[in-house]
Amino acid sequence: MPGRDTVERFVARVEENAHTEAIAEFYTTGATMQENQAAPRRGRDMLVAHEAKVMARAKSLTSQCVRPFFISGDHVAIRWIFNFVWADGSTTRMEEMAYQRWEGERIAEETFFYDPAQRTPVPAG
Repeated sequence: MPGRDTVERFVARVEENAHTEAIAEFYTTGATMQENQAAPRRGRDMLVAHEAKVMARAKSLTSQCVRPFFISGDHVAIRWIFNFVWADGSTTRMEEMAYQRWEGERIAEETFFYDPAQRTPVPAG
């Protein structure tokens, strides 16, 4: 079960836009991430690589936890808002719920729930 301080540190890293670092620091070696009902990505190294690819496409990003987050035993629920500005100037606003299963002080499984229509960038201008 994660301590509240641990989840606060995790949230702070994401809000600093240190997404790949947060994965390296807070996920188990065999962690999985799943978006809606898609097949999960497996393994911390793969999760870091995938996140790095997304971050490389963004000119800027703001990440916000909409508080409160909830902890119940080994499970944590966090509502996030991400605002991306892409290299071409288009923007994407993603609001999602993250549902996590922790093993001790690390995330073992995470599923994101969001409206996929949000993924369509809004053209610049």
